[in-house]
Amino acid sequence: MTQSPTSPFFKGVFFDLDGTLADTAPDLVAAANLLRSSRGLPELPYAELRPRASAGARGLIQGAFGFGPDHADFDALRDEFLNNYEKNICIHSKLFDGMNELLTRLEKERISWGIVTNKIERFTNPLLKLMGIDQRSQANISGDTTPFAKPHPAPILKAAELCHLSPEQCLYVGDDLRDVEAGRAAGMKTVAAAYGYCGCDEPISEWGADFIIHHPNELRAIIFSK
Repeated sequence: MTQSPTSPFFKGVFFDLDGTLADTAPDLVAAANLLRSSRGLPELPYAELRPRASAGARGLIQGAFGFGPDHADFDALRDEFLNNYEKNICIHSKLFDGMNELLTRLEKERISWGIVTNKIERFTNPLLKLMGIDQRSQANISGDTTPFAKPHPAPILKAAELCHLSPEQCLYVGDDLRDVEAGRAAGMKTVAAAYGYCGCDEPISEWGADFIIHHPNELRAIIFSK
């Protein structure tokens, strides 16, 4: 890509949703703690469950009860968790500080932006609408939009296709190892968001991302040459 001194480095920027674009952990953790309180168990500290938020129901149930999908009670807990979350999906969720200003800058510079999340459409679509960004995003790709979810590259490639961009023109930002794996597999440059939930075991420095950021404002220097 040939760039003029003031042109952006990328034509499209795509974001993971939970823990990258938006801080949704307060509502996700609340749904998990409701499972515990309804069973007479004390709520767990927010800081203990927050890193589990990127893994959705699976991660939060694991954190709240100590077992995963192979446990006999998991399916019932998952369904109850999802119902809890759906009823209170956007009470405290909000864009991370600095993110709205960044999106406004992207729109002003005519740089396409979109969302690629493993959250299924049942939750993605109403959440984006309640946050007021469903019509701003040029590609809303959920975990069930394509036949595959991240770390498969298909969802990210679908976002680029909707924006009529090649992967090489795009940047993908996420707070989980699978985000970086998906972005790299799609042929995009990747950013690891260290301000997010980063709940996987591998250190963020070992994910193989092209960039690591600690605040959304740091994306400006990556996207724009000035």
